Amino acid sequence: MIRCLAVDDEAYATKMIADYIAKVPYLELAGTTNSAIDALGRIQNGDIDLVFLDIQMPDLTGIQFLKLCGNKCRVILTTAYAEYALEGYDLNVIDYLLKPIAFDRFLKATQKAFDLISAEKRVALPFAAPPIAPASAVNGAEYMFVKGESKNKFLKIDYNEILYIEGLKNYVSIFTLSQRLITYQTLRDLSAQLPQPPFYRVHKSYIISVNKVRMIDGHTVYIGDRSIPIGETYRDSFYKLIRYAE
Repeated sequence: MIRCLAVDDEAYATKMIADYIAKVPYLELAGTTNSAIDALGRIQNGDIDLVFLDIQMPDLTGIQFLKLCGNKCRVILTTAYAEYALEGYDLNVIDYLLKPIAFDRFLKATQKAFDLISAEKRVALPFAAPPIAPASAVNGAEYMFVKGESKNKFLKIDYNEILYIEGLKNYVSIFTLSQRLITYQTLRDLSAQLPQPPFYRVHKSYIISVNKVRMIDGHTVYIGDRSIPIGETYRDSFYKLIRYAE
């Protein structure tokens, strides 16, 4: 679980971030504050992983905060001012979200944060809800749209129809109960659209729906008559996921 702190001098902004955090299973709200000085104090004991940080604040700006906080936590900037983006990236922020912040853009930024922070911690994602459950979709939906073969064509796919997804370079194959669909995007980008649970990446080339797993034998997952390898990088976290579900 990634513990988050929302920092903004406007109450509606921290409330929005808190509401968004509540929708993402791998995020946990540790608190909100309207003071960057207060936030600096709260990160000193090392229990905050990620800060959503406004830039224009009284007493101490977001940029000043970044220069002072060192490596105590990771930061995603949230601001109405695009001109600070370059300086923010120079200070090693994970992402830069321009207000008003759409949930899908927020989700994409937090997926980047999850990948980075979990790699740094070398731990698996501890899901907030039981991982083997009916698909609870991103932002309340039970489906997604993926790019078709032409510029303005998009295909609708119900999450509960998906068996597994295979990636190859710049396109992915989505195997459903009834068909195989090909969409021209990366597996990494597609994974940001999928709710976790029930979808889980088990290999650099595969995402599976744990709801559709028939059997796990050693380092192999079986879905229907298809065998899918569990990559070495993903094994520890995947086996922890399975043990959590028991």
